[in-house]
Amino acid sequence: MASNTHGSGNSGTGASVPDRPAVRSYLTRLVCSMCGNPEEVDRLKNVCTACGRVLFYEYDLDAVRETLPRDALRARDATLWRYRELLPVRETRHIISLGEGMTPLLPAPRLGAVSGFSQLYVKEEGLNPTGSFKARGISVAVSRALELGATALGIPTAGNAGGALAAYAARAGLPCYVLMPEDTPLANKLECVLYGANLYLVKGLINDCGRIVREGAAAGRWFDVSTLREPGRAEGKKTMGYEIAEQLGWELPDAIIYPTGGGTGIVGMWKAFDEMERMGWIGSRRPKMISVQAEGCAPIVRAFEAGERHATLFANAHTVASGLRVPVAIGDYLMLDAIRASGGTAITVHDDEFTPAMRAIARAEGISPAPEGGATYVALTKLRDSGFLKTSDRVVIFNTGAAWKYSELLETGLLPVLDPADPAVQAQIA
Repeated sequence: MASNTHGSGNSGTGASVPDRPAVRSYLTRLVCSMCGNPEEVDRLKNVCTACGRVLFYEYDLDAVRETLPRDALRARDATLWRYRELLPVRETRHIISLGEGMTPLLPAPRLGAVSGFSQLYVKEEGLNPTGSFKARGISVAVSRALELGATALGIPTAGNAGGALAAYAARAGLPCYVLMPEDTPLANKLECVLYGANLYLVKGLINDCGRIVREGAAAGRWFDVSTLREPGRAEGKKTMGYEIAEQLGWELPDAIIYPTGGGTGIVGMWKAFDEMERMGWIGSRRPKMISVQAEGCAPIVRAFEAGERHATLFANAHTVASGLRVPVAIGDYLMLDAIRASGGTAITVHDDEFTPAMRAIARAEGISPAPEGGATYVALTKLRDSGFLKTSDRVVIFNTGAAWKYSELLETGLLPVLDPADPAVQAQIA
């Protein structure tokens, strides 16, 4: 296994986009989101050395406001790197991209008609490389790690992040080590093998995998790119917030319903909204941030309902939606702060509700939803029934991955087989 993963500077491996014009990053600082402790911005870092909490990259937003009018984005490439002044990679030659981001924000009129919402949208993240929203954070994290001299990468995963890291590490020419629970969906395991990752299955949950990855990082075997345990992934995920604002004409929706495991999306989007307001791109109005979790693994919902700022380990976590099976999250306080500050809420969905919701979305709108995406639609109807959301609200629900990654949930049953030599075959089609 590789060592010397904590240097600074790298000449790159040729996986960047050569025809992309060089654009300066306005990165200025790396600070702790909890205690404000500053860290060295141009060295590989995981968590705050003072309190062990989440680190955030910060930018010279005054300079960005003066040099980048928001309308100038229209001419940019349709990837998350259109916001590259607000991302932490200093030199474009280090960007590792597979075309991630700028996913469609699809109006969902038929689904809206069924649920009663006149302004319903689906942010379709299943169209990202490797079939999920994880491509966003991993693209930025790998790019920044490469720039700062990482020679190997390690990650604990519930499934999709491992496949994404395998792909982006392959493109960067870096070895990677993926640790996932042994009962992770087969598609996630196969894509890691396909991309040449070193895959290890663990008897346990993602937090058990995380402990092994942290031990390996401490021993110098790899750089740990766990959710919110390095600052790049949140920067990639925050671009979902930029995109929603841009796609809605720089107006934010009334509510965003987001399936929550590690919670980087809520954390990142909330950070993006603050940055955009400080640059004058949007006003102070915020959407209600709504966290959706499975009943069998709901640490954020439980903490929200108890009025706590931190969530304790959710014992015996279980759910068929592997992306939601995260029993403890380092960014719990950031999620809960955003939910409460926005006037949002946190809600659970039962496993039995996932598959019917997946079918409802697919058949109404032609969208291929992961069970986590299905959960957001179930939450939408429950919040309508409770009166928390009005049917006149403009609501964005997130589909965070493609259904094909969870094919075991979509049993076809016994399908008819037709014999083309049978002259009565047409009569058999009813």
